[in-house]
Amino acid sequence: MAQLFGDATEAMAGVLTDGMTIAVGGFGLTGNPFDLIEAVRDSGVRDLTIVSNNMGVDGIGLGQLLENRQVRKVLASYVGENKLFAQQYLDGEVEVEFVPQGTLAERMRAGGAGIPAFYTRTGVGTPVAEGKPHESFDGVPHVRERGIVADLALVHAHTADRAGNLVYRYASRNFNPIVATCGRVTVVETEILLEDFVEPDHVITPGVYVNRLTVARDREKQIEKRTVRPRADRGSGA
Repeated sequence: MAQLFGDATEAMAGVLTDGMTIAVGGFGLTGNPFDLIEAVRDSGVRDLTIVSNNMGVDGIGLGQLLENRQVRKVLASYVGENKLFAQQYLDGEVEVEFVPQGTLAERMRAGGAGIPAFYTRTGVGTPVAEGKPHESFDGVPHVRERGIVADLALVHAHTADRAGNLVYRYASRNFNPIVATCGRVTVVETEILLEDFVEPDHVITPGVYVNRLTVARDREKQIEKRTVRPRADRGSGA
């Protein structure tokens, strides 16, 4: 059974240390574990390595950790929505390891599955592959990538039960399930906590991966860019 805590601050108590590696779920701002990120911010831990698809936007999500100068290194596939992140990178304040998105997902999946490394064609002949071992398979060059095992994984789920079984919703399913598996300790915030168990056929992340669980605060869902252009009239054939 996952340990159930009253809020994110309680759920994070005793697991945060300076210099640790934290894998964080979410795709853009969708499915970010906002409560848990804010608990990291408020704890004041420093010199963090963050593994995430992106670093949020200025002042929102992981962008708050950048504002607090709590991040030393980032492994991410996309940083285009965060001006402060770009500035800190250019100023040499934050080390950045750019990882192709599919490779990043596979590195976390591999780490969670106990696979220390794998070969991929992605990145061969680019700066992504510099300094990494290469091997030829069927006459095609591949680069070796290491699996990622994080000290801590932060996850946002839509629904959970008290055993820690998780269900995700829409784009929140992109990175949260693999983040959940690659942490030595996995802490989850969920929108809905069931009294009964999640139907077995609906479980996406089994509770065996989850150590700590809390119910997320109700908040307005953030989005990077809202659509402001009127939708075309579908009946016009446009």
